[in-house]
Amino acid sequence: MECFEVTGGTALTGRVRVTGAKNSALKLMAAALLAAGRTTIDEVPDILDVAIMSEVLRRLGCDVTYERIAGTGGGGRVIIDVPEQPGTETDYDLVRKMRASISVLGPLVARCGSARVALPGGDAIGSRGLDMHISGLERLGATIDSEHGFLVATAPRLVGTTIWLDFPSVGATENLVMAAVLAQGTTVVDNAAREPEIADLCAMLNAMGARIDGAGTSTITVEGVTGLHPVTYTTVTDRIVAGTWAIGAVMTRGDVVIERAVPAHLSVALDKLTDAGASVEVVPDGLRVVMTERPRCVDIVTLPFPGFPTDLQPMAVALAAVSSGTALITENVFEGRFMFVNELVRLGAHVRIDGHHAVVRGRERLSSAPVLATDIRAGAGLVLAGLVSDGVTEVAEVHHVDRGYPDFVDQLRGLGATIERVARPD
Repeated sequence: MECFEVTGGTALTGRVRVTGAKNSALKLMAAALLAAGRTTIDEVPDILDVAIMSEVLRRLGCDVTYERIAGTGGGGRVIIDVPEQPGTETDYDLVRKMRASISVLGPLVARCGSARVALPGGDAIGSRGLDMHISGLERLGATIDSEHGFLVATAPRLVGTTIWLDFPSVGATENLVMAAVLAQGTTVVDNAAREPEIADLCAMLNAMGARIDGAGTSTITVEGVTGLHPVTYTTVTDRIVAGTWAIGAVMTRGDVVIERAVPAHLSVALDKLTDAGASVEVVPDGLRVVMTERPRCVDIVTLPFPGFPTDLQPMAVALAAVSSGTALITENVFEGRFMFVNELVRLGAHVRIDGHHAVVRGRERLSSAPVLATDIRAGAGLVLAGLVSDGVTEVAEVHHVDRGYPDFVDQLRGLGATIERVARPD
C-alpha cells in the first residue's frame, strides 16, 4: 500500500514536459497486431497501463520491449515484434485491469479471422458497454457470442459497410477502424469520435499502408487493403496530462510552461482557464499558463471532442472548489465521474451533486485530510486539491494515478510542489 503525502501552500512554477498520450499509445500498440514484423512506437509514457498492454501482446505471441529515454518527462520507446500467426485469446487476469485491452478485438478479427477477448475492467466511472463495438463488427460480417466472460468473434472475411454509431464512442471508433482496414471494400463510420487520439491512430494506420480519410471528422471512410506493414511512429502529446498541469498552475496561482502541449487539442479547456482569470500564452515549445490571483468560478459542460474533456472534469471540480463564486459542472459522458466528489468534500470542498450536475461553491483554501483515489483522473484531481489545502493531504490508492501519469511525483517536485510517495502498512 502506497500513498501520496501532499503538502499544500506552494505555487507550481517552472517547466514540465509532456510525453505521448496514454489514450493513444495503448491503441497504437494494439494496431501493431495488424502487421507481422517490428513496429516501433516513440513517446510512449512509462505507466502501468503500457506495462499491462505490453503483457497482453506478449501473451498473444509478440515480443515487446520498452526502452525508457531520459529527458522525455517519463517517456520512451516500445518495440513490438509481431509474429506471422499471433494468438487470438486474451486473459481475464490482464484485461480486467484495463479497459483499453478490448482494442485488440478489431485487429485480431481482421487479421486472424477470430478472437476470444475477456470482457474488460478499468476505471469505475460509469457504464461503458461494448454494444457499439459488437454491433459494428457484426455489420462488418463478424459473428460474436459471449461465453464464460469472454467475447468470441469469428469472421472468415470482413466486408465493408456503413456503420452509424449511436454515440461518438472513442473505443468503438478505434476498434471498427482497425477492423475495417483489412475488410473487403469500403467502410464508412458515421458519428465517429473526433478526438486527437483517433486522428493519431488513423495516421499510424495510413503509414502502415491503410487508406483512411476523414480522421478528426464525424465521418471516417476506410478503403480496405489486403495487408499492412510495420512502421516507426511517434505518439501524439497527451492533452489530458497537459491540461492537468495547466489547471494545477491556475489552482496554485503559479507560472508553468508545458512543453509539447498542443493548444488546438485543449481549446475549450484553455478558454475556460482564461475566463477564470489566467493568462494562457502559446510559446514555441508549448504553452505557458500564469495565474496571479484567486481564480473565478466558471461553468463547465463535458462533451466529446472538441468539447471540454470528461477526463479533466475532476480537476475542473477541484479548481472550482478554490475559486471565487459558484460553478455548475455538468457531466455528459460518464455518469460515475462524480464518485470522487465525496473525497473532495473530505477536504472541505462545498459540492452538491444533483444527477449529472455538480454545484460547487468556492472557498479560499481547502483543509487537508486522508482521501482515496477512485480512478486515474480523480487521483490527479485530489493531488491538485492537496496542493491548495492547509497541512498534509494523504492520497491513497495511488496505483490509479500510476496508470496515467508518468513520473508524477518527480514532475510535481520539478514544479516546486512538496509531495512524497510513502509506503503504508496494509
